[in-house]
Amino acid sequence: MSTPPEIDCSDRLASARPQFGGGAGPLAVAPKVFRDELAAAAEWVADYLKGIGERPVTRSMPQAHRQAMATGSLPQEGQELGALLEFVDRAIAPYPTGNGHPAFFAWINSPPSPAGVIAELLATAVNATCGMGEHALMDLERGVLRDLASLAGLAPTAGGVLTSGGSMANLLCLGAARTWFLRQQGATDGPAYDQAHARLVAYHSDQAHMSVAKAAAVIGLPPWRLRAVPTTADRSMDAHALRTMVDADRAAGLLPFCVVSNLGSTATGAIDPIEAITHVCHQAGLWHHGDGAWGGLGALIPELAPSYRGIAGLDSLTVDPHKALSVPVGCGAALVTDPSRLRDAFTFRASYLEGDQDWPWMSDYTIELTRPGTRALTLWATLRHLGRTGVIALLQHYQDLARYLRQRVQEHPGLELCTSGPLPVVCFRLATHPEAAHQGQTDLHAAVAARVQDRGHAYLATVSHDGQTVLRACVCNHLTTTDDVDTLLHEVLTAADDLQTSQ
Repeated sequence: MSTPPEIDCSDRLASARPQFGGGAGPLAVAPKVFRDELAAAAEWVADYLKGIGERPVTRSMPQAHRQAMATGSLPQEGQELGALLEFVDRAIAPYPTGNGHPAFFAWINSPPSPAGVIAELLATAVNATCGMGEHALMDLERGVLRDLASLAGLAPTAGGVLTSGGSMANLLCLGAARTWFLRQQGATDGPAYDQAHARLVAYHSDQAHMSVAKAAAVIGLPPWRLRAVPTTADRSMDAHALRTMVDADRAAGLLPFCVVSNLGSTATGAIDPIEAITHVCHQAGLWHHGDGAWGGLGALIPELAPSYRGIAGLDSLTVDPHKALSVPVGCGAALVTDPSRLRDAFTFRASYLEGDQDWPWMSDYTIELTRPGTRALTLWATLRHLGRTGVIALLQHYQDLARYLRQRVQEHPGLELCTSGPLPVVCFRLATHPEAAHQGQTDLHAAVAARVQDRGHAYLATVSHDGQTVLRACVCNHLTTTDDVDTLLHEVLTAADDLQTSQ
């Protein structure tokens, strides 16, 4: 389809206008119409998710369709509810990101859990804001954060706040670190605050997610006071180099205040040495934040547990349930060993917003006042559906499939395995030839990834590896099987053959 459907249901509009819930306003819908449309939507959702593996992973949108979608087309008169499902079916669903498909290996995006899909609908109907007031969803958020912190291996005192994702969680934790550090320096306001803030320095691995730099910029830390610490051969932070950099900055009159560790880098799945970095932080009086948006729950897996030794000593941790746990998109978490430090950074008072000080509003822990209650219920529902045993089995499923993919790559004479971290991401390349130019190999891998995507049977990404573009496959889908892994490799090799034949 090249353009979105033209929806004009004005002739059927009258059937959608009878009173609903005693009201007669423009949003009123007859109870039977509402019930029927909900049932139709539920059937569509069940069919869509059931058949997702039978459709193309993704497909390019025709330019005319993109233009029509982006232009806007608000009609003069309202339309009946049935037009919504028709529109989604014809104009939205055929053009997915692809992350629901079991052969999607490009980014760390998961399909929605069944429990999360149902919980999203129920929480939307309740429609409570989890920023203010007294209601069950806000208390549920407190409890489910405790569960999440426990799964991660944090101290029993840990809590925090649910966020839109890892970017917001990293921002909140860096903001809390800054406020904590400046209070330790006695610089709470006025010239003392300004002078100290102008000397703050933070550190992260040279493999850090880009959201760390964004968060630093938002809290007023310019790029030249954000240090990228070198990594070792396994792409984990060099704690000795960190110590040297901190000492040099302090000697120069700067104020190191925070280190951000990778608990699963996006590029290769590397995990920084938690205990060694914490030791440096304790000696120098720094906050230690762990960016575990993807790998924050890895301590639950026996083969990974040694890499997470010392995680309880973190000051804060980012975890994204919408990644490893398949909670519907929009559910991250900022977890802090002492949650009051989030409140120190983000509590502001207004006469029209006075909450219970014994049960602080969740808006006190974040920059958001209006917050969706869907996050708490979708996470709670998914965790209750899985249980602790199910969470471990899900994470182990990803590990097993990544191990299978690595083995298949190593066995194939036309492929080469690149260095990968312990988490379920696999970087590999086409076997190099002595006569192949470096740039030619880089261009080939980018072209292969694009060709695989265009064919629609699988989807993977590319990443820079030792200065060269290579192929990168991440396993983060509970629907993925070894057959899907085999399909991915078949598609890569087919695309490579097609491209080399056409040259």
